[in-house]
Amino acid sequence: MGKHDKYTQKKLQELGERLRQIRIEKGYKNYEQFAFDNKIPRAQYGRYENGQDLRFSSLLKVLAAFDISLEDFFKDGFTC
Repeated sequence: MGKHDKYTQKKLQELGERLRQIRIEKGYKNYEQFAFDNKIPRAQYGRYENGQDLRFSSLLKVLAAFDISLEDFFKDGFTC
């Protein structure tokens, strides 16, 4: 995986922060328990919250575990 430009890296950081925010809102104090409960590899999910790239299908799986739509996920926490 090559270096991301600054814009892409910023958006990945925002995505990770949004995942962290929702996880906490759903009552999970740590990412490991959320990942374990939802059968997502813990290290992989931890990388998502830390702003590393992820596949769209992986994002859909995480959002399904949160029971949140794509629209609701992206309507908060992202800037243009």
